[in-house]
Amino acid sequence: QVQLVESGGGLVQAGGSLRLSCAASGSGFSAYTMGWYRQAPGKQREPVAAITSGGSTNYVDSVKGRFTISRDNAKNTVYLQMNSLKPEDRAVYYCNARLRFEATMTVLEYWGQGTQVTVSS
Repeated sequence: QVQLVESGGGLVQAGGSLRLSCAASGSGFSAYTMGWYRQAPGKQREPVAAITSGGSTNYVDSVKGRFTISRDNAKNTVYLQMNSLKPEDRAVYYCNARLRFEATMTVLEYWGQGTQVTVSS
């Protein structure tokens, strides 16, 4: 079992920066693909960034060049550095841990409670 706790959200001006952290409890962290999702009011939750156990990253087009996802396996923590924030980045950001079992084609997934990011303009 994995428990995820996000932190680092807050209110910033457009063009500013925030760094989100997600601390994971339990074992096996290094094997999980970690990701950040966000959900704006009235919209579907969307994937923002992900990082695999091997360090490969992926980003939604709207944040490429502005956001950076990273992980520290020794600390069981994943980060999302958000620069050049825009009002459209306003959302609740959720941490996600995902483990794919290819042999059985099943997925084990965990979610944090979310942290609010507000960008003013």
